[in-house]
Amino acid sequence: MNLTNFRFETDADGIALATWDMPGRSMNVITAQVMAELHQIIDAVVADAAVKGCVITSGKDSFSGGADLTMLQGLGREYEKLKAKSGEEEAMRHFFEESRQLTLVFRKLETCGKPFAAAVNGLCLGGAFELSLSCHHRVLSDDEKTRVGLPEIKVGLFPGAGGTQRVPRLMQTGDALQMLFKGEQIRPLMAKTMGLVHEVAPKAEIVEKARAWIRAGGSAVAPWDAPKFKAPSGKVYSPAGMMIWPPANAIYRRETHDNYPAAKAILGAVYEGLQLPMDLALRVESRYFAKILRSKEAAAMIRTLFLSMGELNKGARRPKDVAPTSVRKVGVVGAGFMGAGVAYVSANAGMEVVLVDRSMEAAEKGKAYAHTLITGQINRGRAKTADRDALLARITASADYADLKGCDLVIEAVFEDPAVKAEVIAKVEAAIGPEVIFASNTSTLPISGLAKASSRPDQFVGIHFFSPVEKMMLVEIIKGEATGDRAIATALDYVRAIKKTPIVVNDSRGFFANRCVTAYLLEGHKMFLEGVPAAMIENAGKLAGMPVGPLSLNDEVALDLGLKIARATEAQLGPDAVDPGQKQLLVTLVETEGRLGRKNKRGFYDYPEGASKRLWPGLKALQPKTLDPDAVDVTELKHRFLVVQALEAARTVGEGVITDPREADVGSILGFGFAPFTGGTLSYIDFMGAGEFVALARSLEAKHGARFAVPENLAAMAETGSTFYGEAAKRAA
Repeated sequence: MNLTNFRFETDADGIALATWDMPGRSMNVITAQVMAELHQIIDAVVADAAVKGCVITSGKDSFSGGADLTMLQGLGREYEKLKAKSGEEEAMRHFFEESRQLTLVFRKLETCGKPFAAAVNGLCLGGAFELSLSCHHRVLSDDEKTRVGLPEIKVGLFPGAGGTQRVPRLMQTGDALQMLFKGEQIRPLMAKTMGLVHEVAPKAEIVEKARAWIRAGGSAVAPWDAPKFKAPSGKVYSPAGMMIWPPANAIYRRETHDNYPAAKAILGAVYEGLQLPMDLALRVESRYFAKILRSKEAAAMIRTLFLSMGELNKGARRPKDVAPTSVRKVGVVGAGFMGAGVAYVSANAGMEVVLVDRSMEAAEKGKAYAHTLITGQINRGRAKTADRDALLARITASADYADLKGCDLVIEAVFEDPAVKAEVIAKVEAAIGPEVIFASNTSTLPISGLAKASSRPDQFVGIHFFSPVEKMMLVEIIKGEATGDRAIATALDYVRAIKKTPIVVNDSRGFFANRCVTAYLLEGHKMFLEGVPAAMIENAGKLAGMPVGPLSLNDEVALDLGLKIARATEAQLGPDAVDPGQKQLLVTLVETEGRLGRKNKRGFYDYPEGASKRLWPGLKALQPKTLDPDAVDVTELKHRFLVVQALEAARTVGEGVITDPREADVGSILGFGFAPFTGGTLSYIDFMGAGEFVALARSLEAKHGARFAVPENLAAMAETGSTFYGEAAKRAA
């Protein structure tokens, strides 16, 4: 055998061990070469009568993260070339056969006549877990880092190498569908309870446990290949089956609003596959997979949520000529909700934290928030008491700015007022060393203006966290007019250390994310004032692909905060900078009705104790008029929500706030949940085509006003047929 990615050896008992250990990579991934070597290994095991069976394991800390998605992208390029050369039918035939090569090698392993066992440690996800499922026996390490799962749905795909057929044959259909739809990573003991694996053992014993199973005469026949096999939930067309499939369709609609072709394909593949023998079932799955692999949703989600996010997390935007920095001690000024969250994630990453507020009582209250969060982790079995003690020991609460001495980075998270922030900046700079980077966690105030209060503006940078800090994965790094590369590099290194995804944006009021999400909230308010029923507004937002409706989101961020921002904007930029109808609506809700949002359980929604939230019945009285719901065009409402955000994103590109389309797309999905199936705000335009998008925007402008006006950069793209990513590639060339 000619193996590069595997080591192959056979012990005295005739049990082979194939150790997957790709050279030059920190994690194993499935590539065309890996598939070819698996064929060789299977052939060698089958051909040698002295070999009783084979154990597949990993030589790395993790088993594998799955298939190399760039390999799948390459299939699309091959398809286009062959289509131009030989026609669509020939291209599709080739595409189908190539896209199922992983399925074929796994099925070959499963039916080769000799037992294979998987000994899994660390992550085993996607195609790698499908490899394990095709083995006849699976042993998982009980290590804390071990996880198995099929997360393909999260990048617009579905498990297309047997996952949709083997999982429903191992567990109840309803449970299998939930697993396939959610794409979650599953812990070892839970995987055993679910029937996905056979054994859980200490890491040092997993290979021997797998060998022992083969030595004891482990069967080389998968359960579904046995003549009398019955699926756990019985036949699809049975009384039990009819209790599963109608609700499954309803749940699919409720959760996806039919925006995710891959989720629909899962339903079809499982439903049809369970009625067929395995080889035919796998062929059905492969047909669905080939179709989904060519969908624009999969292309968009793979590009943004796999490739772009990975590149940004690895430092794609980090200044190349700045040496790596190590942030060991962080100062956080302001122990309110945001500052307390920043302190928690910093301490959780192993950093020492000094949490400063005006009084020890306020600082201790901020530290108590960290106690609450880590206790929640303990209660869910994700942390231990010792972890809490260690984390809290890393946070020092203080009312004295002098305690910031020795910090590598200081982040202020005080009230959104330029005067308050200027006072804090002066006090911090008096206490810290000359090389320390200062960051402002501001959500709307321009960094260049705040930096005027600093004696070292080149070391002044914006680090904009999203709320709640511990849950939101995006962080905006804002570059002011004077911000230097070292400040940007330090901020990026810090964000990477706390395991969040950074985007770098140039200075602007609201930066990137808040500008776009503010447009979403305004559109919801506009619809409300037009007389669209509140429930229809909320549902249209979710139908468009947003995680929550605009009124609900406004409650989450607080109505009084929205009013404060509107007034601050008006004070600095004049009355034309705010929408008068929106401002009056917020004034009425906040000051007349005392409705501040979720925080006081009264906003657009009521939040009764022990019950689900519900729209406030008094909303209708605040609408100047009421439209007949049957006369409202829901498709237009959906377009308005997405187009108004995408237009704002395009403006940020035209103004130079966003310089890399990857950051707009990743930032829009992680920051405010912009319809993930589109790939993000700019991908929404690119995949629709600038010409078609501009025509849609102009039709909305004619009906609803100037907020749908097309910026010059986008109008020019429509004329030339170019794309945001194409333009970025030209600039990089």
